[in-house]
Parts: sequence; structure tokens; C-alpha cells
Amino acid sequence: MHYTILILFISCLVGQSKYPADSLLASPNVSIIQKIGLIPIAGWQRVSYNTNLFNCQFYPSCSNYGADAIQQFGIIRGGAMAAERITRCSPFAFHYHLKLKQPFHNPEGRMMDPVIQTPSPKSKKSPLLAGFISAILPGAGRIYSGRVLDGIMGMWMMYVVGNSAYNAIKHERPFAGPFFGMATGFVYLGEIYGGWRAAKYYQIQKQDAKENSFQMAE
Repeated sequence: MHYTILILFISCLVGQSKYPADSLLASPNVSIIQKIGLIPIAGWQRVSYNTNLFNCQFYPSCSNYGADAIQQFGIIRGGAMAAERITRCSPFAFHYHLKLKQPFHNPEGRMMDPVIQTPSPKSKKSPLLAGFISAILPGAGRIYSGRVLDGIMGMWMMYVVGNSAYNAIKHERPFAGPFFGMATGFVYLGEIYGGWRAAKYYQIQKQDAKENSFQMAE
């Protein structure tokens, strides 16, 4: 396992034009700190781009979304945004995408979800309150914002990663401990950001809600 990780790490440092994240790794306009955050993404793309088992349902894919977020916003905020997207990339994503009448990318038919979104006008949900609630209980901000299933996924993700970090540190695993510890931190920040983002960008507007109610009545 350690040798596999070492090979992937060296391969990422060398960079190959075949994988999208490599262009950012080779770019002189991307800082060293940002490139450190891009290395795991580039490593994952060497796996996901060589099999159909890991095709992402979103456009851009979670790996490209994370790479763009890190490039635009830095390793901390970008990493949190990447973690938040991974949580949303669940079996419930299609349901919410249809509910909000979001577009699909042709010809692949993947759900379009760019890094930069248009805020939902006149949303009754407070992004700041949603983020604060998620800081107290990860996932709760998404539930407050109306994305209950995403909130449950956020809680589950936080438990899984946090429990993995706890066990790795408890058993003094030199690689797994720091890795899962950092992953837990990014998932936690991602949940705060996820609550904020759900309230700010993913709200059904009054007009759409009325149309849906009218269609159901018919």
C-alpha cells in the first residue's frame, strides 16, 4: 500500500497532460501550497480516469470541482468546498437537482454544478445561521436549509471520517492518523460551508413552489 501511494505521489509530481489536475500542478500561476492540495486530486484522477466505475454524476466532476476550488480560493476554503461537494455527490443528488430545476450537461447528461453559483434571490433561509448550526452539529445546517437527506449524509460522513481518525491516532498509525485527521478537519469545514451554501444557492423560489403545488393539485 505504501509503495502504491509513493508511486502515485511521484507520478503526480511529474505531471501528465492526460489528467486535468496536472495542468494546474504544472502551472506557474498556482502556488506551492495549492499544489500540495492538488496532489491527492491528481492521484485520484489517475484511478478514476482509467475506469468507468468512478464516473461522477456531476459536471464538473468532484475531482475537477475540487481542483478548480483550490485554484480559485486556496487550499483551506477550496479543500472545504471539495469535501462539501463529495458529500453532496450521493444517491440523493438527482432528486435535489430535479427539484431545483437545475440544468444538465449535454451530451453526457450529467448534473451541472459549477463552483460559482447564482444566489437564490429572496431566500428565507439565513446562510450565516445555517453555517453556525452546522458548526455546532455538522449536517444540521443543510437540514435547516431544506436539504434533509444531504444533512444526514453530512452527519454520516463526519462520523465515518472522524471515527477513522480517532482509531488511527489511537493505534498510532503514522500515515493514517495525520491523513484522516486532516480529512476530518476538511469535512468539518465542508459541513459549515455546506450549510451556508445550501441556504444561499439551493433554495426553491416562491414561484417554483407555487407551480409545483398547482401541478400536484391537478
